[in-house]
Amino acid sequence: MTKNIVVVGSSNTDMIIKLDHIPKPGETILGGEFSIAPGGKGANQAVSAARAGGDVIFIARVGDDIFGEKAVKGFIKDGINVNYIIPDKNAPSGVALIFVDKKGENSIAVAPGSNANLSPDDIKKASDVMAESSIMLIQLEIPIETVRTAVEVSYENKVSVILNPAPAQPLDGDLLKKIDIITPNETEVEILTGIKIEDGKSIEKAGNMLLEKGIKTVLITIGKRGVYVINRDFKGIISSFDVKPVDTTAAGDVFNGVLAVALSENMSLKDAVRFSNAAAALSVTKLGAQTSAPFRAEIDSFLRERDACFKT
Repeated sequence: MTKNIVVVGSSNTDMIIKLDHIPKPGETILGGEFSIAPGGKGANQAVSAARAGGDVIFIARVGDDIFGEKAVKGFIKDGINVNYIIPDKNAPSGVALIFVDKKGENSIAVAPGSNANLSPDDIKKASDVMAESSIMLIQLEIPIETVRTAVEVSYENKVSVILNPAPAQPLDGDLLKKIDIITPNETEVEILTGIKIEDGKSIEKAGNMLLEKGIKTVLITIGKRGVYVINRDFKGIISSFDVKPVDTTAAGDVFNGVLAVALSENMSLKDAVRFSNAAAALSVTKLGAQTSAPFRAEIDSFLRERDACFKT
């Protein structure tokens, strides 16, 4: 029987304005294109995993409002188990305001709302289903004590933990040593290690520092260049795919959600990262967060086309 992937994290509603350039302080820009889309790092990752073929349970809080109701309906449509999503009567659903420029780069501000109320007790109430899962995927848009509890429950039950340490913040060694895979970007790895990523030497040094803290595998996402992978058995860059970006919002979330699926299917680490790179590449060709998450058939087709081009 296939085991579940549990995603613990945030759910937001994204309000997106597409502009020629991102406004500077004090600057007002007219003429932008506005859209509303479901988002939040946890929700993005849950949806990405479900669309890639994962059997996903999402643990989260949403506001007892129209945004929360719409979010849950979307999760159900994607086949996600929503039994552990709690409607919060004391806080509104989380909201993110996103500017996207003509190059696809973005600037994001988040009001966490109900995400800030996801508690250690909420995690403990879901501990049985977490214990029966193969992978627990988590981020840092929820309270750190809740993150700590989720990691502890997974660790005690020998469930593999993937931590996407975003938004970036320092993390203590007691938490990090219970992480199987960590997936920081260049900014996040600098906050975790104090090492600025400038070249191959610095990225290897940062990766080794995280391994020394007890993490089994470090995947540092380095944008268009791909992912730097380091563990006891391998170190090197697994390249990304060249596409024309429309919106880079949630590319990292897509990578993480699809990675959890690939590993749950017992793909090798290299193959899992390549598969996740393909999903992330597809996501940046579309506008929005969850709206850009590709389905399994799209990922498989993309890889077949790229492999065929490579062979010719």
